[in-house]
Amino acid sequence: MKSDEKRSHRLNYLLKCYLSDPREISLYSRAKQMGVSDSTAKDYIRTVIIQAQKMSQSNLRI
Repeated sequence: MKSDEKRSHRLNYLLKCYLSDPREISLYSRAKQMGVSDSTAKDYIRTVIIQAQKMSQSNLRI
């Protein structure tokens, strides 16, 4: 699996986790369980939160 595919799968998984438990600390611990560095885990958190906000905004427009 290519690294960009792996990142995409991880972000999708973390997005599902975030939608069920929107606490950053929970999301961070899930990311760290994947074996990524602290900076990568923080990057994942930022990306997932932005995705969730975009989803929320698009649902409000419908």
